Amino acid sequence: MPDKLSAVGFRLPNQDPDAIARGNAFAATADDPSAIYYNPAGITQLKGQNLRAGIYAVSAGIKYNNSSGGSATANSDLQPVSQIYYACSFTNVPVSVGLGIYAPYGLALDWGNNAPFNTAGESGSVTYLCFNPVVAWRVTPSFSIGAGPTINYSRAIFNQAIPVNPFFPTGGQSKVTGDGTDVGFNIGILWQPTLKWSFGVNYRSATTINYNGTASQTGSALPPSIIPSSTSSSAAISYPQYIVGGISFRPTPDWNLEFDLDWTDWHDVKQINVNNTPLGNQVIPLFYQSSFMYEFGVTRQLGRGWFASVGYFYSENSSPDANFNPLIPDANLQLGGIGFGRRGKRWDWSAAYQFGYNGGRTVTGDTSNPSADGTYKTFNNAVNLAVTLKF
Repeated sequence: MPDKLSAVGFRLPNQDPDAIARGNAFAATADDPSAIYYNPAGITQLKGQNLRAGIYAVSAGIKYNNSSGGSATANSDLQPVSQIYYACSFTNVPVSVGLGIYAPYGLALDWGNNAPFNTAGESGSVTYLCFNPVVAWRVTPSFSIGAGPTINYSRAIFNQAIPVNPFFPTGGQSKVTGDGTDVGFNIGILWQPTLKWSFGVNYRSATTINYNGTASQTGSALPPSIIPSSTSSSAAISYPQYIVGGISFRPTPDWNLEFDLDWTDWHDVKQINVNNTPLGNQVIPLFYQSSFMYEFGVTRQLGRGWFASVGYFYSENSSPDANFNPLIPDANLQLGGIGFGRRGKRWDWSAAYQFGYNGGRTVTGDTSNPSADGTYKTFNNAVNLAVTLKF
């Protein structure tokens, strides 16, 4: 389940069309099975058994140019990311259980072989799958809490060019692959003191994936005894903790307005150490800064189960110029969403469209990757479809 991102670091906050259409302002609503991701306490609002499956597809839409006339365009083919959620609420006890399988992080970006910064990175991908069983308890009719472990598997691939030097007289290619696992948790609370007001909080713990795999190179003029073609390698990537708080206001039963504030602790994501490659140990500095997403959405009930939503969110840049990496081209990003759907007795479905826009982030003084200095423009498109079976 890799995905292309141009903001929010390598987080993937888009996990269901009902939320995406509302600018991901969903923590205080959380009234479909995707609450397992957005706020696990929300599954106490569901009746019986609910099985929801969705597919999210997004393009990169990133272009680069520099003052010397160099340019590059990232591959913008649509890439799919799937989500599956199951929730069951019991009849005689105020307890609900659920299981989500989704990708809360992800990155896949391919600049091709001829980008001006190809020695900093040509292509890379991170696949991150989360298996998330949860239990939620309706403590009172207006207050619920939910929590569960996150069992996480990840695979990473990184490709870069090797510059021309005495050991690589025509240049070369380097590739690192690996996978690993880690365990974390998420927890949420939902408080609905009145029919008009609802408050939600969702927290996800940090994880660190220790990757083990191989590193290889091609193009060396030296024998394998000096620069081997392949070695066993390892690396560690930190995935940050984050917390989301939301307020939902329903002035009438037909309207739902929500604002969420989402904070990601990127400060602990400092660097990626890649150990024991054919070229020695490598360090990829990041030194991210913690950042916010400001999310707002509106849903209107249209009658007979039909509804429509619109939303917007603003994502702050988390990557400083000095350590900017073109494979994670973070930027201040504005995202808009719109969607509609229908809820029936046995089946629910919904669809959403989202765009992300940045008119141009100009990177200067990149000490980690000087060749990456330049302007990065973003306009990407995404769609999400989901269907729920209730039984």
